[in-house]
Amino acid sequence: MSTKGTHDGWEIREAGPANASRTVLLLPGALCSGEFYEDVFAEPALASHRLVAATVPGFGRTKAPDDMTIENYAHLAGKLAADLNADVLVGHSYGANIALEAAALGKFLGPIVLLSPSFSRKDEATALGVIDKLSVLGTWVYKVAISGAASMTKKASPAARRDALVADISNNDPGFCRRSVHEYFSYLDRYKTVAPRLCTSGVKSWVVFGDNDEIGLQDHERSVLEACATVTLAVVPGTHMFLVESPAQTAAVIAEAAACVRPSLYRASSRVDG
Repeated sequence: MSTKGTHDGWEIREAGPANASRTVLLLPGALCSGEFYEDVFAEPALASHRLVAATVPGFGRTKAPDDMTIENYAHLAGKLAADLNADVLVGHSYGANIALEAAALGKFLGPIVLLSPSFSRKDEATALGVIDKLSVLGTWVYKVAISGAASMTKKASPAARRDALVADISNNDPGFCRRSVHEYFSYLDRYKTVAPRLCTSGVKSWVVFGDNDEIGLQDHERSVLEACATVTLAVVPGTHMFLVESPAQTAAVIAEAAACVRPSLYRASSRVDG
């Protein structure tokens, strides 16, 4: 079990030995808190690691920053990683794009593990783009969307974890979600595709999708990633929620990334002024 706390405005939960030789910072996806990493935390492959899951500010009714761009979240995540002496940065979905941007901006020098990121608007679930367009009609659209996300989570979650995960998804402010999704699509549209940003960052990266993932990958993006010497593509069983459907396989990829770390080098290098 993890312990809960806060750090510099972030809501965090921590597991593993405090004196571990490797520290892994994990960012959940949209609508999610660190609760979604509890199954990964419990995997033996990561038992010797210090694991810190940090809810992206604003989700779970935590305090949102004034600047909700992905770039600003990347700055904040880079600072948190430096504060925690994190060796590895992991992100799922929305959190994966924050981790990617932290690498692209030089706020974290790696390695990073991106669990089901979207490299472009076309990669994203079509329904999310429709919801963003309908948001001009008011926040009620996001009340419906949050309820729908909770229902999908209920179907995808293991029975023992279902109630906790559904409650976590349901605990979100529709107004914040409306703004965050709009900023997220604005970020993807600014770059058209962020696959080259990952490659040119030079950061050693693992990009992981479920074998039945709702998130896509365009052929030209796959070509960029496959040609990049610092990127490893991996597939694990499951849908977009594979971190709760296949925690052992997810933990194995994170452990692989952690195994290649030289802690003193990355910890010193990741302290970049925000």
